[in-house]
Amino acid sequence: MPKLSVIVPFCNVRQYAPDALRSLHANARPDFEFVLVDDHSDDETPAILERAAEDLSGVAQVRYIRRDRNGGIAAARNTGLDAARGEYLAFLDGDDWFAPGYLSELVAAVEELGCDFVRTDHVRVTGRARSVHRVPVGLRNEVLNPRDAILPADRTTAVDYVSVWAGAYHRRLLERGLLHFTEGLRTAEDRPWTWKLHREAESFAVVGLLGVFYRRGVASSLTRIGDVRQLDFIRAFDQIVEETAADRDADRLLPKAVRTYCAIMAHHLAEEDKFEPAVARRLRAMSAAALRRMPQDALDGVLESMDMDRSTRLRRLRRRAGTPKGAA
Repeated sequence: MPKLSVIVPFCNVRQYAPDALRSLHANARPDFEFVLVDDHSDDETPAILERAAEDLSGVAQVRYIRRDRNGGIAAARNTGLDAARGEYLAFLDGDDWFAPGYLSELVAAVEELGCDFVRTDHVRVTGRARSVHRVPVGLRNEVLNPRDAILPADRTTAVDYVSVWAGAYHRRLLERGLLHFTEGLRTAEDRPWTWKLHREAESFAVVGLLGVFYRRGVASSLTRIGDVRQLDFIRAFDQIVEETAADRDADRLLPKAVRTYCAIMAHHLAEEDKFEPAVARRLRAMSAAALRRMPQDALDGVLESMDMDRSTRLRRLRRRAGTPKGAA
């Protein structure tokens, strides 16, 4: 069994894939496994990966998988998870990269702590600018209860840190069904995944490693494209709310889930001009329907505590949808 499997999905990233692949080479060990998943690219990415797989096989264990159809990043990651054999698992996106030697430090940290998973800070790269983004958990190098890190509801917490590639995860989580992603979500697939991990895993820790470089502003990224795929955040948060409502601590956790849902919804509504008119209309209609589906008591509390701009925007949409304020 490899000590670590790193799952790396690629799709039409020929410009950036060489950086990711060089960083894997700079982290390679004979007991590391790199699972390279091409999500049916239609550019030169597959040829780049074939050459890289051959090169990497001299310094690490390598599995190259080309999907027969494009399924999105959730499906590509799941393909990698199904193939991975490592005791620990980690992720990297095909347009990002690791610092040399980072993976060995990451494995040493998670083994020393003995917990289900660890999260790390990361470096955000926008053009030539770089900034450090930290896990919103104060205690470092200490084993914690993941459920406790969901709250408080009115602050940024660990479930808002959805950078799945900033960390490592023990195989027992995979065997418990906690590491697969919801397929069909073309964006926000990391949101339900992170919530499930924090609700159902038993232990985690935050370590002060800084070796993941996240490339922001890639032209093909969904965060840059105002098309209908961005509306999948509604399906993602519907899943979060539904699963959290069934949790034993639903009374405590639902306000956080609803508040985050509302914050993301308000953000998209405030930037609806980036969408085509038909997509913007669909955004408003889907958001209104989502407000009707939310637990109304929790929604009332969230709207009372949000800032005026976001609260007003959501209240107006709620009134247009005809949602009775006190409806069950």
